[in-house]
Amino acid sequence: MRRIFWLSGIVGVLAVSLIAKDKQATPELMSNLRFTVVKDDNNKPVRNASVVLHPVNKDGRQAKGGFQLKTDNEGNTETEGIPYGMIRVQVLAQGFQTFGEDYKIDKPDMDIQIRLKRPSEQMTVYDKKGEGQPTQAAPPAKNPDPAPKPN
Repeated sequence: MRRIFWLSGIVGVLAVSLIAKDKQATPELMSNLRFTVVKDDNNKPVRNASVVLHPVNKDGRQAKGGFQLKTDNEGNTETEGIPYGMIRVQVLAQGFQTFGEDYKIDKPDMDIQIRLKRPSEQMTVYDKKGEGQPTQAAPPAKNPDPAPKPN
């Protein structure tokens, strides 16, 4: 009788440890992301562009947190350890339209190419001829160079 009691105790301990092991958090899947940022019109790299990453909740809203990367002279940047799921990528570079898109991260390694466009001219509903047809607005006036500072 004592032997059966002792054996059932061991089996119980093993069962509890196996259940506890199953309930431990499964390791979260992570991805390594590589970004290449190029000019849309000629495929040349965009250096020093800001690549901003934000996690996206299941409801499509941007979650708190996130971080910024900068591209090198070849237009490349990378990061490791991004959890699988949706991520919002925003890219900002001087002289280009801001880029923004959501990506599904679902592979251990992902390469993402981003094509930046130059700003387009603004449109207006007021034309100079009075015909009521939309026309392009005049380009903004260029600011003259500031006066040199005295020594």
